[in-house]
Parts: sequence; structure tokens; C-alpha cells
Amino acid sequence: MKVHFRLRQNNLAFGATTIAAIYKDRWQIEVFFKTIKQNLKIKTFVGTSRNALMIQIWTALIAILVLKYLKFRSTFGWSLSNMVAMLRYNLFAYRDLWKWIESPYEAPPMIGGAEQIALSFS
Repeated sequence: MKVHFRLRQNNLAFGATTIAAIYKDRWQIEVFFKTIKQNLKIKTFVGTSRNALMIQIWTALIAILVLKYLKFRSTFGWSLSNMVAMLRYNLFAYRDLWKWIESPYEAPPMIGGAEQIALSFS
């Protein structure tokens, strides 16, 4: 079964392999933005000015970079979406990040000296 692709473009100086490489790189950019939209829940831009857009894009890039680094350092075998979901669930729990990233299903340690205050209803 032969499959033929016909690519239309304006620059006739480029060869077929160059055009294919450009499309391949473009697809990687599309996959990256899809990852940002799915994992960081960014559906629309908050602001409309150039500065607001740049701040939101750079913040998303930094967040994805940190998440990818955590995934890289972990030996647990996370998928990126599962790790993001578990980080959201544990956002306000006091835990050592490096210990948690290796064994996320262990109970968080008790914080020493934190006793519950008893209120008297008299």
C-alpha cells in the first residue's frame, strides 16, 4: 500500500525533506501546548495585553519545566498527568517533596509539637 502526501507551500527553494522537518518540529510545538493545556488547565488567557500574555506563557513554561524535572528525578514511574493530579491533592499537606515523589501513597508524617487545642463550651 503506497501513500502519497502532497504538501503545498510558498517557498519553492525548500526541498521535500526540509519541509517535512519543519512540519515535524511544528508538531512538537503542538504537542507541547497540548501538554500545557491538559496538565495546567489553561484554556484561555487571563489578560489581553502583550505583557499579560507573556507572563502567563512564561509561568506555564516554568511550571511544566519543574513538573518534568520532578518526573525525571522520581523513580516511582509517574505519568505527567497523574503526578500533576496528586500534587494538586497534596498541595496543602506538609510533606517533604523528595520523599513524597518516591512514595506518594504513604501517610504524611505527624508534625511534632502540633497539639490540637481543646475548646471548652461552658
